Amino acid sequence: MANAILKKRRNGFRPNKRLGQHFLKDRGIIDEIIDRAGFHSSDRILEIGAGLGALTLPLAASVHQILAVEKDGRLTAMLDESLTREGIRNVTLINEDILKLDFDELLPHPGEKIHVIGNLPYNISSPLLEKLIKHRDRIARAVLMFQFELARRLIASPGNKAYGAMTVLIGYHTSVSPLLEVPKGAFYPKPKVGSMVLELDFERPYPRRADNEVHFKKVVRGAFAHRRKTILNSFKGALFSYGVDELLKAFEKCEIDSKTRAETLSIDDFICLSAALVCL
Repeated sequence: MANAILKKRRNGFRPNKRLGQHFLKDRGIIDEIIDRAGFHSSDRILEIGAGLGALTLPLAASVHQILAVEKDGRLTAMLDESLTREGIRNVTLINEDILKLDFDELLPHPGEKIHVIGNLPYNISSPLLEKLIKHRDRIARAVLMFQFELARRLIASPGNKAYGAMTVLIGYHTSVSPLLEVPKGAFYPKPKVGSMVLELDFERPYPRRADNEVHFKKVVRGAFAHRRKTILNSFKGALFSYGVDELLKAFEKCEIDSKTRAETLSIDDFICLSAALVCL
């Protein structure tokens, strides 16, 4: 892969900084990601940010089909040439912004689920996670590479400063596991920070469920809206429909100190608060 990138450089190709492009070039890392992803020969894969095909080309040999999404038309054309040259026929290229892609059109058969893989630019990581959560009934697992800082947030435990709203929401909707740390030198151009590959298993969500998941999300977001403040003050500034007395009753019911901060609360605490506030 490193030689392929060097060849593209000689032909005048330059990564697009605006799109946050960093290409995997370490074949050992690529093989390890595919191995740890554990996809099966019958799986359909949605690849996000196919780039020059570092994951696409070797992965195609071991799965049923890949829907490879790439926003940059230059890269789509280059990858199309590579697929033709290699005689690979089970990859469908989609030159589209993944954030604008209609999942229902992508998966027209009811009940059909897909597996996801991708090396995510930092600037789309959070909105993409929101989109995956929205379409969680169509996704079996996602194996995604994040910049290390965001990956730490997604696997953080209560009481850790990295713990936040997205930590809670991802932990509620999936079982998240770290698979592999990836050093800066595995990419071209070399990013400023390392990365981590995480597995998000959408078929193994948190075992306890909220009665109203829309309200649960609102409560989680409200708790972290002013994360330097106590949870009571954060709620006062975000959940305007509740008075202080109502909030205090909810905290008392869930045995939560109103002077604590949101980062100390567990998923169970947020489920309890969501239910208590709905009842008021």
